[in-house]
Amino acid sequence: MVAIHRAREMIIAALFVLNCVLSTIRADPSAYGDHALAWRPVSSLPDELRDLGVRALIRHDAEATARASADFGNMSVDVDVPAAVLYPSSPDDIAALLHASSARPSPFPVSARGCGHSIRGQASAARGVVVDMPSLGRLAAGPATRLSVSVEGRYIDAGGEQLWVDVLHASLAHGLTPRSWTDYLHLTVGGTLSNAGISGQAFRHGPQLSNVQELDVITGLGEKVTCSKEKDRDLFDAVLGGLGQFGVITRARIPLVPAPARARWVRLLYTDAAALTKDQERLIDVDVEIGTGAVSGLMDYVEGSVLADQGLAGSWRSSFFSAADAARVAALAKETGGVLYCLEGALYYGGAAGSERDVDKRLDVLLRELRYERGFGFVQDVSYSEFLERVRDGELKLRAAGLWEVPHPWLNLFLPRSRVLDFAAGVFHGILRRGTTGAMGPVLIYPMNRNRWDGEASAVFPEEEELFYTVGILRSSVPASSDGGQQLRLLEEQNEEIMRFCEEAEIECVQYLPYYAGQSGWEKKHFGPNRWARFVERKRKYDPKAILSRGQRIFTSPLA
Repeated sequence: MVAIHRAREMIIAALFVLNCVLSTIRADPSAYGDHALAWRPVSSLPDELRDLGVRALIRHDAEATARASADFGNMSVDVDVPAAVLYPSSPDDIAALLHASSARPSPFPVSARGCGHSIRGQASAARGVVVDMPSLGRLAAGPATRLSVSVEGRYIDAGGEQLWVDVLHASLAHGLTPRSWTDYLHLTVGGTLSNAGISGQAFRHGPQLSNVQELDVITGLGEKVTCSKEKDRDLFDAVLGGLGQFGVITRARIPLVPAPARARWVRLLYTDAAALTKDQERLIDVDVEIGTGAVSGLMDYVEGSVLADQGLAGSWRSSFFSAADAARVAALAKETGGVLYCLEGALYYGGAAGSERDVDKRLDVLLRELRYERGFGFVQDVSYSEFLERVRDGELKLRAAGLWEVPHPWLNLFLPRSRVLDFAAGVFHGILRRGTTGAMGPVLIYPMNRNRWDGEASAVFPEEEELFYTVGILRSSVPASSDGGQQLRLLEEQNEEIMRFCEEAEIECVQYLPYYAGQSGWEKKHFGPNRWARFVERKRKYDPKAILSRGQRIFTSPLA
């Protein structure tokens, strides 16, 4: 009891300091232009904020607020830092914070931050409170309460703050695995579900948001709701792909299936986009021609990439290729004009996924039937977990070289199938070739089936055709301190040129992991009239005072 009373005294003292900090901030509307991202604080915090909970921790020092406003993009300039950071010990702490803000005449913004894998301050809360989601796992009563596998029920309950890599290992301990992944597993469950969560398995199983059974959500009103397709369905659909606008995901129930043990990891090179995309579509069983269906469904994972100039050395001189193979790849690129395409796939086996003999047969069929450049097929055999964690190895190498925490002006697009070759000609063989920037980073291209996506979720994707492509131009810039920001400006200008090309060529693309400077861009360029109307309706229902995720710049003031 003494310890509890002492903890209460400490939290009340911390909240008193926070009250003083927030009440002394003066927002200057002219400093924010039309966005009005800052809240207008009144003289003091309400009593609700003083009753957050005995284990919650709030910090307002410069180190904590600066860390909470940083993100993976590393492109933010003069972003207003939050006034404070909440380190919750339980979902109740988050609910109390949101309820307190909602009860104010002038609510303060709140943003949930996982790994900060966003851009331009989207996960921050200017002059408000950022919720440090990983604290739920660190400060909870026990780790098992935030990550729990039901073998009998074939699911895993994962806290919204949990990393997918930890979900993987917790599931594999029971011989089970989720079906859908992202390429990079050191992201939080709540973070990817708030966007979509895509990778090479999405053609078969859909994105991660299509592989959820149940959610625990805290709405912008501070209400804790357990929702699913059977209960509070509208909130469930709203939050999935909802960009953090409708609630904070504190738990997700992910279905599990028996896990394979190993993966045959395949990379096949092509000299033109038409041959690559045709084979990709054959693999995912889209419009298979009579007599060419032998490869349909043989791969468990299907992606692809574009190799050009520095991309050959930057992305391909890896452990996957010998030095001799890398030299041959570079020579082939030179012969064909500097651009190659790669089909990347995996065939799972062992455990619940068939025998080694079976995977040998499948691989033989693929290498015989696919139309890649003969002599440029490369195969590795790795464990299932090694394959899923392959991007982590690259991250560690970049970190060691000081090249991870640099600007990332990424551009991710969804394209209709009917225009992907037009895009390839104009961008891969045009814009990216003409405007050589010296930047490194992968350029991804692969198809997905629309019918594997849930149209009721908030995520936006092309709906006109049965198949669409994702293109990820994932380049890194040198730090601005080394060249005055010149390379970053070139890359951003090139991204803008790509978007202008799509507009002029009438390629109706949609941004994935989007950024727009204001509400008009979101409404007109991203959502369109029908989806925007539904999005606004849901915002008015679950966060009418626009407390959540104002850093996205979708809603920056309470809805009328």
